[in-house]
Amino acid sequence: MLFNSIEFLFFFPLVVWVYFSLSHQTRWIWLLLASCYFYMVWNPPYILLLLFSSSIDYLAALKMGQTADKTKKRKYLLLSILSNLGILFTFKYFNFFTDNLKLLTSSLGLQASFPTLKLILPLGISFYTFQALSYAIDVYRDKLKPERNYFKFALYILFFPQLVAGPIERSTHLLPQFYKKTLFDEARVISGLRLMLWGLFQKLVIADNLSAFVQAVYGKPTAYAAPAFILATYFFAFQIYCDFAGYSNIAIGSARVLGFDLMKNFDRPYFATSVTDFWRRWHISLSTWFKDYLYIPLGGNRVSIPRWSFNILAVFIISGLWHGASWTFIIWGALHGLYMVAENILKPAWNRLFSALKIDTRSFPFTAAKVFLVFNLVCFAWIFFRANSLQDAGFIAQNLLNFHNWSLPEFGPEYFVLAISSIILMEAIQALQAYPNLWRKFYLQPAWLRWGMYSAVLWIIFLFGEFSKRQFIYFVF
Repeated sequence: MLFNSIEFLFFFPLVVWVYFSLSHQTRWIWLLLASCYFYMVWNPPYILLLLFSSSIDYLAALKMGQTADKTKKRKYLLLSILSNLGILFTFKYFNFFTDNLKLLTSSLGLQASFPTLKLILPLGISFYTFQALSYAIDVYRDKLKPERNYFKFALYILFFPQLVAGPIERSTHLLPQFYKKTLFDEARVISGLRLMLWGLFQKLVIADNLSAFVQAVYGKPTAYAAPAFILATYFFAFQIYCDFAGYSNIAIGSARVLGFDLMKNFDRPYFATSVTDFWRRWHISLSTWFKDYLYIPLGGNRVSIPRWSFNILAVFIISGLWHGASWTFIIWGALHGLYMVAENILKPAWNRLFSALKIDTRSFPFTAAKVFLVFNLVCFAWIFFRANSLQDAGFIAQNLLNFHNWSLPEFGPEYFVLAISSIILMEAIQALQAYPNLWRKFYLQPAWLRWGMYSAVLWIIFLFGEFSKRQFIYFVF
């Protein structure tokens, strides 16, 4: 079920109404049933796969909680990890692996045949797999006692607001909330609805409108040159941000209406002044997951520079592979890893140079220049993320400075006015988010003014939104 669908427009109010009509002791049962239905609308049989993997994690965690022997605990942790990653590999990476193995054997002059699986990729498999893994690892590390109620653990995995595309919640944060008594709070509900409204604006008005131009260029790159590539890549940068941040805002907002707190997933990423800063702001739940469960166990930054560089590259390459079974995603991840390695190695030299030239690195022009540079580095990497193939990505990257062809897809001037003005409006609002006191003053304004603003946003969505029920980009991850 899509957040931007008529079905969800009826589903969510019903869930909220029944939820607050029930006693505290039975609400979680209703949420579990609603979450199962939410997932089964897409493909009913796949709920069994989700429950199967959840059962293994539940039992493995119980066994880990029953022993202090690290060797035994490690065996149960390994069971959880192998079962989760095994299912993920089978559905998402098996064909990619066999295709590349076939290419390798062919290049060596060997003839070999490999099987191909015709499987539908389960919705949100990468998200709920990582969420389940974090639970098992936290139990192993004694950061959390195993959850004894299987159905509440299942609710932790299946919780419908963030089931399909995150945020990837930690069990230490979300599980205890299922035991907390929540009262209906008007201010909290309005806050959640406001966030959902903003998410719908990002998705329907910005992301889905931009997608048409992006698809026209990236769908047939050989018909265009630098002007189309640059504009389409900039548009894609805002499309994927508004699509994913829009989903996250709706997820966090809907959970807030029900009385649950989900972690912040985006923090104005295109205002980042470094690549390191970008990854503190972009897909925060995933970047912190990799930091806690992969980067730090590899040694983090408490190692030599060569080993640290390896750690960074390994994390980002795996992050790229997490996004999709394609070399384009791997290269996208590797580029960000190289950016970060170069940035940190060169930082001392750059600081000495700026100091010698007496450049004020805290000035607005210098900060704006850093934001512009980081944004363009990120956009260059987005080419590989968005391209349909490695060949298309290479063609676009090689022709970014080729201005022999100024043709653009046939979109009227009103399209570009809407696209650019909506991006500017969003960025202006996000810039104002740096001033929380300003927003507090707005929330204290008379009801007619506040609700007038909400109504205006709603009308903009109705007038300019794209209502073709486009799937969220990260659903396929």
